[in-house]
Amino acid sequence: MIAKVEPLTPARSLRGPFDYRLAGALEDVGVGSMLVVPFGRRRLLGVVVDVADESELPPERLAEPIAALEADVPQSLVALGLWVGREYVSTPARGLALVLPPGTGTGAGRALRPKRALRAAITPAGEAALAEGARMGARQKAALEALAGAPLGAAALARRTGCTHSTLRSLERRGLLRLDNAADALRRPRMDRVGARSGAVELTADQAAAFGVIEERLDGGAADGSPRRPLLLHGVTGSGKTEVYLRAVAAALERGRSAIVLVPEIALTPQTAGRFVERFGEQVAVMHSRLSQRERYDEWWRMRRFEAHVCVGPRSAVFAPFDDLGLIIVDEEHDGSYKQEGDPRYDARAVAERRAADEDALLVVGSATPRPESMLRHERIVLSSRVDGRRLPPVDLVAMADTAGPLHERTRQALDEVRRRAEKAIVLLNRRGWSNFLSCRSCARVWECPNCDVTLVLHRERDEVACHHCGHREIAPRVCPECESVSVARHGAGTEQLERELEELVAPLPVFRLDSDVAAAAGVATVLRRFDEAPAGVLVGTQMVAKGHDFPDVTLGVVLDADATLRFPDFRAEERTFALVAQLAGRSGRGERGGRVIVQALDPSAEALRFAARHDADGFLEAELRRRELLGYPPHGHLIRVVCSSVEPGPELAAATAIREHTTAAGVPAYGPAPLFRRQGRHRAQLVVRSPERTAAISAVRDAVERVAAERAHAAASFAVDVDPQ
Repeated sequence: MIAKVEPLTPARSLRGPFDYRLAGALEDVGVGSMLVVPFGRRRLLGVVVDVADESELPPERLAEPIAALEADVPQSLVALGLWVGREYVSTPARGLALVLPPGTGTGAGRALRPKRALRAAITPAGEAALAEGARMGARQKAALEALAGAPLGAAALARRTGCTHSTLRSLERRGLLRLDNAADALRRPRMDRVGARSGAVELTADQAAAFGVIEERLDGGAADGSPRRPLLLHGVTGSGKTEVYLRAVAAALERGRSAIVLVPEIALTPQTAGRFVERFGEQVAVMHSRLSQRERYDEWWRMRRFEAHVCVGPRSAVFAPFDDLGLIIVDEEHDGSYKQEGDPRYDARAVAERRAADEDALLVVGSATPRPESMLRHERIVLSSRVDGRRLPPVDLVAMADTAGPLHERTRQALDEVRRRAEKAIVLLNRRGWSNFLSCRSCARVWECPNCDVTLVLHRERDEVACHHCGHREIAPRVCPECESVSVARHGAGTEQLERELEELVAPLPVFRLDSDVAAAAGVATVLRRFDEAPAGVLVGTQMVAKGHDFPDVTLGVVLDADATLRFPDFRAEERTFALVAQLAGRSGRGERGGRVIVQALDPSAEALRFAARHDADGFLEAELRRRELLGYPPHGHLIRVVCSSVEPGPELAAATAIREHTTAAGVPAYGPAPLFRRQGRHRAQLVVRSPERTAAISAVRDAVERVAAERAHAAASFAVDVDPQ
């Protein structure tokens, strides 16, 4: 037998798979097995992607694998990993790395393995010796008595009885107990459950109708045998989408199928994950980056051993190792965090759709502000009203053109009312730090990052200025190094400065800040729990505060500088602005007191804001789809972005120009190259391919990048390809 192995090496120039001869104990190796293989002078970890009866090479030229790892990967995931590598113009190794057990690594001997521990079990001879009062030491007798109920780990047995390793080995030699190395119990990660509720609730008519469609679709695909068509659960904020998800997962489990539930960022949605754990208990595996590598590995093994049948997590959870997948749910499917930033730059929503089609599973995506792509591609189910029957809160659009400071007078009055009535409010400003940048009033010097062509942001709490691209930090300046002036000006306001202003405005109510700085120090769930448990207060932060949180006693939502995203040169700017405002608006008015929303903007007449103020998602999506069709943007076209970078200026532009020439020769035009700002010490240039034909465009870009990367003239350049850039 021949194993076709894809070595886990990141080199783009490597063209696998490579044939290895299977013999002896390795003859039962199959697709998905992980092998340590000789590769030149090195040992590498590889994945078996196929097996064959013979090779094109003579047997004497074939090497044999050195060893096989205990873990294996489902064949369906091997195919999915290879597809990701092709679809997102990466390498097979990088695509396969996504589906392997956490901590696998790429070198031989670096992979994690199931923890094993010495366990002891009493034998029939041992039970007879206890019953007959056979002669033995006190510790030996105590050990056998402790084992009479059930086997125990040697470490636990030693703690309980004081016996030693030699005691156990002595009993083993006498045949009174049996020792073996068994897999250690897998540890469960700690799960924060902010506001989690247990027990099912009665469904509304809309929820029952939506669940009925999902249940019917779970029972059968299309009559012609084609894949089940994905469903879009389009429900207004507070309409009870999560309860529909819970019922859908329960229905999949009843049918003997497993389920994956994707959330934008697990640390930002503890309520959603907590509710699944509350409902399904030990059947739920949780996967996210906040877990240790060992915890992620143990959760992976619980799924592989069929001890867990539901996986909840962010984008990487789409690769959960289930053989019997029946349902994939993508919550808040509009969220951009489903797009991976590193190579391969996959979109978990597209991967979920591909996996569902390959494994005959049902895909359900849900949002109050769905993407135009989902509206066009998926069958829609609508939840048009909140579960409590209350109307969505009224939204006031206020102009900031002539207002000094970050808060409009109308906003100040509303927050003062929250203070007087001892209520809760959420305030969103999508800028962290104290001030956007610093300048010298005397010589106009601006403090910039030495590694990136951007200004440094003032973080007054840490008394430093920092770059939000590369992480460079400096002590906040007191004196200008150019002219020695002490007149250092601060420009703009971030969440730190806003927190201080709100503390003065709503005192004595507490103010809770939630942004990435606080999240790194205290944890998102900790801040949300404090806000949830407080009788009154204000939660202020970046877009984190708008992501799926359910606080029934919030009566006021405020969005500051709401049209800032509209000023970005991005065709998705209107979509992002609409979603951000609509999502924050949905956090207010879920309780008996009702609520209201204030949206501050330089131009409150912007179309995206007006649609959001009316809670008119259908109107916005209809207009947005028309605009994109005219311009040929997704979903009516496909984009691929190629960024070339180099330490010295020049090679990046030369490489980008060469790639453009190759793609154009293949009949796929590219726009550029255009220079980008320097980032992390590297000069950058980008190309953008826009094409109505996705497959042809991906193929042309892949061929062009591989050819240019292999040329010695472009050895100084690095390449990053982003299919469907966000």
